[in-house]
Amino acid sequence: MDPASQEILVVDLEQYLPILIFIFIAFGLSVLFVFLPMGVSRLTGTHNPDAEKLSEYECGFPAFEDARSQFDVRFYLVAISFIIFDLEAAFLFPWAVSLGETGWIGWAGMMVFLGILAIGLAYEWKKGALDWE
Repeated sequence: MDPASQEILVVDLEQYLPILIFIFIAFGLSVLFVFLPMGVSRLTGTHNPDAEKLSEYECGFPAFEDARSQFDVRFYLVAISFIIFDLEAAFLFPWAVSLGETGWIGWAGMMVFLGILAIGLAYEWKKGALDWE
């Protein structure tokens, strides 16, 4: 191809300037919100660490076992149950808002969904996964 027939591609970089400004402002605010409170607390507060302040502390009492010890499986079952029913609540809000558009088919679909969750909860309850000793 001869050089005369080639198109010259010119990119207008001015259209990217607002995005670049936004990125710099977001980065600056992020740095400011992270490091400014640390600097202010360092300048205005007392920094007096001792063994008691530097010790591990979790859930209201000091750690007394190895961090890699096994938990009872009921902790995991309760956590999974919480996530499932939390997601159920997250599905119920948009469903309730759009019920006018979905009509009876949407209502029936949600009742099937809630029925499956109710069966799962009843099974979990019957197996004793929710009983705490």
